[in-house]
Amino acid sequence: MKFCEKIKSGKFIITSEIAPPKGTDTAEILAEAELLKGRVDAINVTDLQSSVMRAGSLPLAYLLKERGIEPVFQITCRDRNRLALQSDLLSASILGIENVLVLTGDYPALGDHPEAKPVFDLDSAQLLEVIRGMQGGKDMKGNALKGSPRFCVGAVVNPGADPLEPEIIKMERKIEAGAEFFQTQAVYDVELFKKFIGSVKHLKVPVLAGIVLLKSAAMARYMNKNISGVYVPEGLIEEMERAKDKEASSVSIAVRLIKEIRPLCQGVHIMPIGWVKKVPLVLDAAGL
Repeated sequence: MKFCEKIKSGKFIITSEIAPPKGTDTAEILAEAELLKGRVDAINVTDLQSSVMRAGSLPLAYLLKERGIEPVFQITCRDRNRLALQSDLLSASILGIENVLVLTGDYPALGDHPEAKPVFDLDSAQLLEVIRGMQGGKDMKGNALKGSPRFCVGAVVNPGADPLEPEIIKMERKIEAGAEFFQTQAVYDVELFKKFIGSVKHLKVPVLAGIVLLKSAAMARYMNKNISGVYVPEGLIEEMERAKDKEASSVSIAVRLIKEIRPLCQGVHIMPIGWVKKVPLVLDAAGL
């Protein structure tokens, strides 16, 4: 059963992600992906995550597919105009990529080339509308396509946004534009997530809760200060501070979060941030 079929079936979905290399050597990244093969339903390939220059998401998504791993091709609006976005989507379809996650993207000032000029010709909701049109056989200007792409299309949502109402309005717009599933920003506060799920139940769309492996108390404080909508409760920060084995504590926290939020949503998206080897441990301990 393909990823999109699993989502539509109501199955509890597990996804994770890898980041393309900063260079041309893909051996380590592909070895990490093999650790997840058969354990997750799909693997996202990030697109210049945090505005750091790396290899592109499309070739890595293709390499995963060649190895029998279903990829989710992430595409951001930050670096491409509408011509390049449409072209890359056609290219992805030609290469057999079937799943796409659409993001607006972080500002370049956050990355390793802060002087880079952002594009943001479209935002994520607009790109979703473009994809819907392309799947109907037309480009953004209404010109006929000789062969149409077919994608399972996802988007992102921030359940910790404050105020929450504008985020729900954006979510509704993305669904109207064709989003079939959502992956969320990192979830650490279960009560906050519960409130979000209660507010979007009427939308009847699969939500995969984001689980970011917490590496240290310092990382938690950084996210609280710098990442909008992410809140790590003080109790978790203190737990990481007390832990003698940070990696074991990180796994334990992730497992606990997954068990608590599993009844609330249709899946989890585990973001290991360099700790891909820990993902199977998390899945085993969580009974997934």
